[in-house]
Amino acid sequence: MTRIERAGQGETVEEFVQLAQSEHTSAETIRGGIASGIITSCTSAVRKLKPLAIGNGLRIKVNANIGTSSDASSIDEEVEKALCAIEYGADTIMDLSTGGDIPKTRSKILDAVKVPVGTVPIYEAGVWAARNRKGMVHMTADDLFRIIEDHLVAGVDFITVHCGVTRSVVERIREQGRLTDVVSRGGAFMVEWMLYNEEENPLYAQYDRLLEITKRYDAVLSLGDGLRPGCLADATDRSQISELIVLGELVDRARRAGVFSMVEGPGHVPLNQVETNIKIMKHLCGNAPFYVLGPLVTDVAPGYDHITAAIGGALAGMSGADFLCYVTPTEHLCLPEKEDVKQGVIASRIAAHAADIARGYPGARDWDDRMSEARKHLDWESMYKLSIDPVHARSVRSKHPPQDEKLCTMCGDFCAMRKIGDVLGVTRKS
Repeated sequence: MTRIERAGQGETVEEFVQLAQSEHTSAETIRGGIASGIITSCTSAVRKLKPLAIGNGLRIKVNANIGTSSDASSIDEEVEKALCAIEYGADTIMDLSTGGDIPKTRSKILDAVKVPVGTVPIYEAGVWAARNRKGMVHMTADDLFRIIEDHLVAGVDFITVHCGVTRSVVERIREQGRLTDVVSRGGAFMVEWMLYNEEENPLYAQYDRLLEITKRYDAVLSLGDGLRPGCLADATDRSQISELIVLGELVDRARRAGVFSMVEGPGHVPLNQVETNIKIMKHLCGNAPFYVLGPLVTDVAPGYDHITAAIGGALAGMSGADFLCYVTPTEHLCLPEKEDVKQGVIASRIAAHAADIARGYPGARDWDDRMSEARKHLDWESMYKLSIDPVHARSVRSKHPPQDEKLCTMCGDFCAMRKIGDVLGVTRKS
């Protein structure tokens, strides 16, 4: 039996107890959430990792995307990026490789990291078909399902599958029109494949087959948003919502089959539509765990899109999103380097933490209160240790060392903390 099935029968397995301890809740809450599908255990049965849960009432998690491209395919560099992402707080890694030796890249990443790893099998299937069948559109359903199982056998914990990009949904794009059409790589490939072959998306047409394979490994289906908006003008349009309706139906089928699922979301969304997007998704998809890319709240900040995504991510998290996919400063520009990965993870972690505070997650504010206490006492060493990036915090202050080591050069002798501390008789640490 899968963990969903065991939870549904009222069984509290040891994993649920471990998750309860890490999430500051009860094992019964975890069991009930998993049984109903509003919590997903994001670790497959293959690698036996420390369990990680995503979903309703839990700490918001952060994912970091890495992976080769057709223009850059250094496996060692991608492994370094993955390790860097984890060092700075990423809860999961996704390997989005489309270049070089994709299976070897995946294997090296799985060996190197001890957190859940996700993939997008359609990427490898498309690249394989281009190399072996003289075109991505010549991929067969059997090719795709073979590669999906290859990923799960290897120990991949969750896979993004663009099951909701159906022929009827694609027709809405044609009828409605869009400014940026389809920006998801996986979504674009499925649209091209369906139009060329004049057939239904095999991930939808053979969804039961997908469920059967995934169930075998007790892994997670991340139902991809192939028609997510790629610009503000396309946000919350009929194409996006039509796909979301299909995904809600597929969530129900996954739950009945005893398979973990979560739903992926936009994308580029104006700030005033972020909360609406979260509420629509949660309503249509039975409160399934929601995994959002950003969302980016403006289209005009290339080079700073980790900031636009953090703004959207904080609001999305506060509104009910459960899982934030980071965005790096190189989004829309180029493949990220290690430093870009670091900046993207930190920005998303800030967003997730801010949202956890707003949602009242147990203990979230404690970190901030300890930092405030250290600031009150001008305890710089504690401030560094409590910083989200201690090395950077120390480095910034050292650029302009103050005359009085207890102060900083922003206020100097006019430091409000020191003056009021002296007036009120606050005892400071030496």
